[in-house]
Amino acid sequence: MNISDTFKQLVSNIKIPEEKAGTISYRYGRITKALNEEFRGTDSKTANSLQVGSYGRYTGIKGISDLDMLYIMPSSKWQKYNVSGGQSKLLQDTKNAIANTYSSSDINLDRCVVTVKFSDSHIDIQPVFEIDDQDYKYPDTYNSGSWKITKPRKEMNAMTESEQQKNKNLRRLCKMARAWKNKNGVCMGGLLIDTLAYNFLHSTDEYDSTSFSSYDLMCRDFFKYLYEQPKDQKEYGALGSRQRVKVRKSFKRKAKKAYDLAEKAIEATSDKKKHNKWRDVFGNNFPKYQNEDAEARSINENYSNTEEFIESYYPINILYDLRIDCEIKQNGFRNGLLREFLFKRIKLLPNKSLRFYIDQIDIPPPYTVKWKVTNRGEQAIKRDCIRGQIIDDMGSYERKETTNFKGSHFVECYVIKDNMVVAMDSIDVPISE
Repeated sequence: MNISDTFKQLVSNIKIPEEKAGTISYRYGRITKALNEEFRGTDSKTANSLQVGSYGRYTGIKGISDLDMLYIMPSSKWQKYNVSGGQSKLLQDTKNAIANTYSSSDINLDRCVVTVKFSDSHIDIQPVFEIDDQDYKYPDTYNSGSWKITKPRKEMNAMTESEQQKNKNLRRLCKMARAWKNKNGVCMGGLLIDTLAYNFLHSTDEYDSTSFSSYDLMCRDFFKYLYEQPKDQKEYGALGSRQRVKVRKSFKRKAKKAYDLAEKAIEATSDKKKHNKWRDVFGNNFPKYQNEDAEARSINENYSNTEEFIESYYPINILYDLRIDCEIKQNGFRNGLLREFLFKRIKLLPNKSLRFYIDQIDIPPPYTVKWKVTNRGEQAIKRDCIRGQIIDDMGSYERKETTNFKGSHFVECYVIKDNMVVAMDSIDVPISE
């Protein structure tokens, strides 16, 4: 496997498509125009707004669904809104202005933002007043209301400066980390990902002058950096601004799994194994082993790859934590839980009954659950039994299977809310002879 070409293809595959970027710019433009008409009496589609968040830092990837923008209010309006209840009034006036362009049913008020919902994404609009040093005051309607400070320009500037210092590796690492997050259901916000990637690359000079040919080592070392973070650390200082970024849920378990997969990929002696291990880390956007289908058909000429990918059906925006496990039984007697077997490196034997279930979930209803069961290995090819289709849950939030044949199989669970995948988890199912 050519490391440079393969990781270059990965970065290309997760790039936001031009059509999507055009749609985002069009929506930003319409909202900006509506606000300029309301607050300034002008019709500019670009003036006085700032694209922030992952999109503004140029670290977002395709399928991005959580977009952010600031609208910079005229300073002459400060006295009007800097009164009791002014924060709520500012957000309501912002909503009303946008409602002249988008249906009011698609617009919601939150504590600090106005959210415009689309079928494939949403934009959080935050009206702000500019203060010294290109920082901004924004309205917080909690309790009786207050003004708080946001510093996105400092975060964007830190990203740009580091791009020059780190040979353009920072943004690419941030994007690859998002691909890992989406594939493995890691509950991390975009600013936290960018901050940790920034901290990692500034903790070493190992990757100051390297490029794509070292991305296997850079990703491995980044995952190691993540799982070695202090267990009790609840927040970080954001890159550039040093504003507090909260850790929603621990990412250490999934970072350790990614590190182990990266180690196996680097050490693998076959290209097929290298590709498959990296695909377990980054998902379908990592290039497939090019001879995979041909080699499978040499084993079974009727072989068909039936695997589906959730991102083909829904945008992914991991907002919640999900953990699945599996109860193992044989002849009606409970043998234990699959994660216990995996921890002890014990493979399953055939003829076991498996009940996959949701062990931990923190998602407010309503939501729907879907499953994916994928078989791997030569036996799966011989039997033409790869499976891998996205399956609806039957209402009990569990999936029953049996261990039939040898291979390194896996099961994934997805939770869909508001037409987006908001949580997912996977578990390996290693079966021996």
